Amino acid sequence: MSEDAVKLVLASASPRRIALLEQAGLVPDLIYPVDVDEEPRRREAPRLLATRLARDKANAAAAAPAVKALGRNTFILAADTAVAVGRRNIGKTDDEEIAVDALKLLSGRMHRVYTGICLITPKGRHLSRVVETRVRFKRLTREDIATYIKSDEWRGKAGCYAIQGRAEAFVRAIGGTYSNVVGLPLYETVSLLQGTGYPVYYRWAQQPETI
Repeated sequence: MSEDAVKLVLASASPRRIALLEQAGLVPDLIYPVDVDEEPRRREAPRLLATRLARDKANAAAAAPAVKALGRNTFILAADTAVAVGRRNIGKTDDEEIAVDALKLLSGRMHRVYTGICLITPKGRHLSRVVETRVRFKRLTREDIATYIKSDEWRGKAGCYAIQGRAEAFVRAIGGTYSNVVGLPLYETVSLLQGTGYPVYYRWAQQPETI
């Protein structure tokens, strides 16, 4: 690959985001996960949290030597997802008791899922979007919660659940983009890349044909 070839960096190691990009026919040239402080600021709304963390991740990746080594024609994409009941952020955890409390809070209620995306273009422009999807869970029984906790799918997931797994059976209704709840809103992501000159359709044409 020449230095002037267009490249795409995904500042995330999330298998869900990688799979969603591939579903859209986009394969990053480099997957470069970054560590940023994900603790919400005081009184920071979940929508703003998702937007800020996506930007922080994109900036951290842009400063990395491995990313700079790709050359000047590089697009950097980052995303972060927040789940909220009202203004209360339901963050990630590995603590079973916290996860149980989160699922009890989501039980029978509507919650919002926000995914912030940030794209840094080769010219250094920062473009951000935040997408909202509303999700309503059924009323969860003790057995629902106990068996889901045993699945371990909730570990490290915003909202303490993964909609693409067993938790999809909890969903009574969804308003908005499903891929947003998984972790990357595909329509907005592809539109953002196209709008900044990334050759989306060229990349699609380069993908091997499937039968």
